[in-house]
Amino acid sequence: MSGHILIQQPGNAVVTDLGRFRGPRFGLPVNGALDQYSARAANILAGNLDNDPLVEITALDFRMKAHSDILIAVTGAPLTLTVGGRPCSQWEPVSVRAGETVAIRGINRGLRAYLAVHGSVEAPTLLGSCAPDTVVGFGLQLKEGTTLLTRRSVGPVRQPYFDLPLFRLGLERPNMGQELMVDVTDGPDVAEFGDSAELLFTSEYAVSGRSNHIGLRLGGELPERTSNGEVLSRGVPVGAVEVPSREELLVLHRGRGVTAGYPVLAVVTSNGLDVLAQARPGDKVHFRKTTVAEATSAHRRSRAQLETLRESVNTVFGLLGIGCRPQWQDLPVAACS
Repeated sequence: MSGHILIQQPGNAVVTDLGRFRGPRFGLPVNGALDQYSARAANILAGNLDNDPLVEITALDFRMKAHSDILIAVTGAPLTLTVGGRPCSQWEPVSVRAGETVAIRGINRGLRAYLAVHGSVEAPTLLGSCAPDTVVGFGLQLKEGTTLLTRRSVGPVRQPYFDLPLFRLGLERPNMGQELMVDVTDGPDVAEFGDSAELLFTSEYAVSGRSNHIGLRLGGELPERTSNGEVLSRGVPVGAVEVPSREELLVLHRGRGVTAGYPVLAVVTSNGLDVLAQARPGDKVHFRKTTVAEATSAHRRSRAQLETLRESVNTVFGLLGIGCRPQWQDLPVAACS
């Protein structure tokens, strides 16, 4: 049985998924949730597929009212979550009764939170993804009075004895703070910076207020390119660390264009991009060198942790009679019956 949610205070929130994986071949950025780990975890905790639409909330307070019984999960930056005025936990499934208000406040360590609803919500798609794209003007930016259609209703699930927490699923929460450590591998142009390339790992960088989903601008002591030859425009990966001027580093994030003509000093790892997704203006960033093999192993460990969480959720939901959508295959394109 479907229902709907009324947005009462949108703050800065959009409906998104893990990204437009078919986009780059057509010249569109991949976009999608910037903190992929938190977005995947929210959907898993809600019994959804990894790539189902969910709400990404950036920095500002958010409030919505449920018009049917639903089950939600909120992950990402530390915050205050209340349902019907009662405090609730992040990183756990939470029941919401019809008529109750869900409020998210106080995002002040970290920058982005993710709210998933069991069964997911309806959203328009472009090339198979609902991820917003500011360049082409596509996407569902939430506004006061927006109605989101939900695909399933779930009756209240509460601990019958002393109202103790029902879900303790053991997920390790990522550390977030004002000092961020970000892993990078060598970029294709690292040799052009000579010995000064080491400055990337010995210096501290501050996140600029001009940063956004397209790229983070970082001020600090910059490596200098020894070559002055022209760099032709070419394909660049998400996570490319560019040195476009003598004033700042630029780390391209998921909203980046697919081509650029600046030297690429390094490339941020997948896990490192999740860290940068939570970077606030003024936060300090330190870069740490890693290898492709080490970065791949770290990514696999992160995914294995989420798969363990999925097994726990499926077991608990099965015992409670809550249906989960099976994860038939890995992303980028997920499918299920």
